[in-house]
Amino acid sequence: MDELIGRLATKAGIDRAVAEKTVGIILNFLRSEGPSDQVQALIDRIPGAEAAIAAANNSASNANNNGSISRWMGGGLMATGTRLMGLGLGMSEIQNIARELLRFGRDKIGADQMGAIIAGTPALSQFA
Repeated sequence: MDELIGRLATKAGIDRAVAEKTVGIILNFLRSEGPSDQVQALIDRIPGAEAAIAAANNSASNANNNGSISRWMGGGLMATGTRLMGLGLGMSEIQNIARELLRFGRDKIGADQMGAIIAGTPALSQFA
């Protein structure tokens, strides 16, 4: 996880803490929207990924309890984008992070499996 967070922080020019939250939010999106077997293979190859996803889920639950926009946004890419923007990320930073995460995924599980995740996740191909 440290390698991924470092890559994302450097590539997007963001703080490591924001990069870690971002990883959890994006992996949570992939888990809920993408092809489960391939996404789980990716998550299994990233030490600390489960903890990052759990932290992202706890953060979303707390935000929902406080009446944030996330409650009525539902799920999917729009809600994920809203959560990422809530961390102070702009669209170009989100695109850079997503592209770097996809590159990292290719390194971890191979181009074919990452391709299946991209193809099987709504709207993810725009970041590939």
